[in-house]
Amino acid sequence: MNYQAHIEITSGKRSGKPCVKDTRISVYDVLGWLANGMSTTEILEDFPELSAEQIYACLAYAADREHHLTVIPAA
Repeated sequence: MNYQAHIEITSGKRSGKPCVKDTRISVYDVLGWLANGMSTTEILEDFPELSAEQIYACLAYAADREHHLTVIPAA
């Protein structure tokens, strides 16, 4: 998935957190809703400005960030 088409980071918008383009909904918000058990359908009902593709883009963004984390071995 090309999450760059759906996620943007804008200085001054939500303190520079990655957000769904053209919204003030952050990737963190979407991940939090999913982690708390909301389904994609429930999120789309509560936030009709989002699309399922944008929700999946948030997941792809988070997966990409996780993949690029630096791991420090335990001492």
